[in-house]
Amino acid sequence: MTSSKVPALAARIERFPIAGSFTISRGAKTEAVTVVAEVSQNGLTGRGECVPYPRYGETPAATLAAIQAMEAAVASGLTRQALQAAMPPGAARNALDCALIDLEAKAAGLRAWNLLDRPMPGERTTAYTISLGTPDAMAAATAKAAHRPLLKIKLGGDGDGQRIAAVRKAAPESELIVDANEAWTEANLEQNLAACAAAGVTLVEQPLPAGKDDALARIKRPLAVCADESVHDRGSLAPLRDRYDAVNIKLDKTGGLTEALAMADAAQALGFEIMIGCMVATSLSMAPAMLVTPQARFVDLDGPLLLARDRDHGLRYDESLVYPPDASLWG
Repeated sequence: MTSSKVPALAARIERFPIAGSFTISRGAKTEAVTVVAEVSQNGLTGRGECVPYPRYGETPAATLAAIQAMEAAVASGLTRQALQAAMPPGAARNALDCALIDLEAKAAGLRAWNLLDRPMPGERTTAYTISLGTPDAMAAATAKAAHRPLLKIKLGGDGDGQRIAAVRKAAPESELIVDANEAWTEANLEQNLAACAAAGVTLVEQPLPAGKDDALARIKRPLAVCADESVHDRGSLAPLRDRYDAVNIKLDKTGGLTEALAMADAAQALGFEIMIGCMVATSLSMAPAMLVTPQARFVDLDGPLLLARDRDHGLRYDESLVYPPDASLWG
């Protein structure tokens, strides 16, 4: 921490082990690699965390370098509003945007939601993720989580009908949402959607690859379909209205909370339902996302629950209930 009147920027890569492994259609990982930005001024420090995503060509090293490249701009008094034009949407801008909001809130003696004139978030039920595996392995993992009211099931293509049927049998009372992570094809789309509908799934997330999802506009969808990789910020919303019923807002895609809140407003105006989602990360990533939860039909902020350890002063989780952050964490 510094007492300098000139804002100072620091950034670093941090690693947090995952409890077991986390598997989706694109592969598995055993640790969460995050990049943290800190902006300090007058004895106060604002923090933000992001997760670079290889799907979008991001790496931890490049993300760290992009944040560090803003050092002179931050020292010159870069505002959160100016940041939106100074950096493109993505993980790096997210960390810096959230750090600037945290610092601004601390300097004003306000909670972040008051600073941004948003409703105070309350406790919400978060989805809990079941990793992709064989039907038997997924059923076993689901059985251990069947007491949770909302489960997010990772699917991956061939055999997904058997997977979702096995999951439903293991958790007969839970609400189910499915994330295919772009793994379905136009050839198996309707068959897989029908299998999900038969299992009582509420929502299917990103069944087809981004940019190759036209088929969603040509079929009768038997349940709600949510865009994830196909949607990033406000500019990507309008073309999706005939294909999707909902959008997954993630701060690492929007480039921070500032754009995420504006995107939530725009999405609602276009008639989309909203999911607020996350990458596998610590509570420092989840905390700003809590400000979007008052507008969200689905909350998927279970990242810290998948880690072997969270950071200090992490969010409070009571089973599947997640609570707003304490000021000691963020905002």
